[in-house]
Amino acid sequence: SEAVQAPLLDKTAVRRIALDHSICPYYLAQDLARWADVIVGDYNYYFDMHALLHALSEAEQWRVGVLVDEAHNLVERARGMYSAELDQHALRALCKSAPAALKKDLERLQRRWSELGRSGVDEESSRYRILPEAPAAFCRALQQALAAIGAFYAEEPAHADAALQSFYLDALHFWSLLESFGDHSLFDLTRSDGTRAGSVIGIRNVMPAPFLARRFAAAATCTLFSATLSPWHFYGDILGLPADTVWVEVESPFDAKQLDVRVARTISTRYADRARSLPAIVELMAQTYAERPGNYLAFFSSFDYLDQACTAFRQRHPEVQVWEQGRRMNEAAREEFLAGFVEGGRGIGFAVLGGAFAEGIDLPGERLVGAFIATLGLPQVNPFNEEVKTRLEAAFGAGYDYTYLFPGLRKVVQAAGRVIRTPEDRGIVVLMDERYAQGKVKRLLPGWWQ
Repeated sequence: SEAVQAPLLDKTAVRRIALDHSICPYYLAQDLARWADVIVGDYNYYFDMHALLHALSEAEQWRVGVLVDEAHNLVERARGMYSAELDQHALRALCKSAPAALKKDLERLQRRWSELGRSGVDEESSRYRILPEAPAAFCRALQQALAAIGAFYAEEPAHADAALQSFYLDALHFWSLLESFGDHSLFDLTRSDGTRAGSVIGIRNVMPAPFLARRFAAAATCTLFSATLSPWHFYGDILGLPADTVWVEVESPFDAKQLDVRVARTISTRYADRARSLPAIVELMAQTYAERPGNYLAFFSSFDYLDQACTAFRQRHPEVQVWEQGRRMNEAAREEFLAGFVEGGRGIGFAVLGGAFAEGIDLPGERLVGAFIATLGLPQVNPFNEEVKTRLEAAFGAGYDYTYLFPGLRKVVQAAGRVIRTPEDRGIVVLMDERYAQGKVKRLLPGWWQ
């Protein structure tokens, strides 16, 4: 057939063949997986709790080798796979529109949910709360509602109600995580608008290790690779890698002479110092740009900080062309932003660290000659991250490093990595924070940097 003769069944080829035969491309790809020697896909197809490729390898008793590219991203991706949330506004709307057979169970769940939201409602800090455990009364009501919806669909399999179906699937995922709830996750509640009107409840995974360890064990071999998979013990602990995992650090193909790394030891980008930091940041950027004109990326810790810095730079140096990353940019807007980095061009693109332009983009040669990084990349200090820090401190004795320092500097190294993409590239990276001079921080930066 045409499928057999195709030299490579990539996404485009599978889609074309599927549509030629009026079948779903996604399900054709699922079926073809049984005859494929090599499959390229997203993390979730093997590591998610309902992962297709993992289920197939178990059912078919395959000996599989798993290659995980950009493995540093697996930490946050896996946390997302083993997290879930439910929105009370969706349930409230469903109580009004659901079939009569379901109203009693859905309204009971609504009452139990509202009881959670009313607890501590007069406290300013209660808009977001972490509960010590999943509330028993709410869990019973959720289980009863799921049983009722399941029984209803058994009787009415053709019932078409997108809202009911969506809530049912979300609630099933939530319930499956409740059944495995433990120290690796937390249960939280966020009131949508600071009143009793509604809330979002969530199960947030902070340590995917207990879940991923089973996926690693099921593979005959598994290789993770990344340019920023350091320090190794952080990733080993969080991801649940086997104790006998072999770690190899490959020497960089780049030479220290290619990258001029500078540390601004008199600038602090701590939250309390940001307003005072702007004049020094603007002048250092302008001085570096004048020294070597070309295209630069400037990274900041938030959109607010980015906006302030970009406004200050425009006012002080209107002769330099600048463009900035916007909130919620679509694909066309992202392409337009990158289009400013032309060979031989001159200007500065302002972006958010950890965002769409901090990794996964290639601007070789003169398309990008330098980067300014005005942050240490540390995640925001808030009740959620502080609880994560407490959990990781209890588990590994390194709560601050595992929650803030290591993830922050990983984003910094990824962003700086946009500058040198080939052995011929030459560039500048300016690290604008006094903390980069600290030994603990310097040890976490690439060894080939000088």
